[in-house]
Amino acid sequence: MERKTNALVIIPSDSVAVAIEELAPGGTAYYVVNGEEQETTIVTEVPIYHKFARVAIKEGEEVYKYGQSIGKATRNIKVGEHVHTQNLISIREAIQH
Repeated sequence: MERKTNALVIIPSDSVAVAIEELAPGGTAYYVVNGEEQETTIVTEVPIYHKFARVAIKEGEEVYKYGQSIGKATRNIKVGEHVHTQNLISIREAIQH
């Protein structure tokens, strides 16, 4: 059975994926990395076009999206958790502080 892709990863080393539809806790995100289908169980609501962690991210670690660091985790982030302002400080914010 073919699965419906509902998330996007551009660079294989990205620590997050982008939801291309709303994802609910307990659901599964399906995406392709290096031609291989991968999946992540979602643990928090992830709005469409928002990020979720595809690997565990420790507090203080840089978060990568599209091959670029987009900021640092302000706390530990679980696999499948929504990544946004509640657990990430952007590079721009860090420079301003």
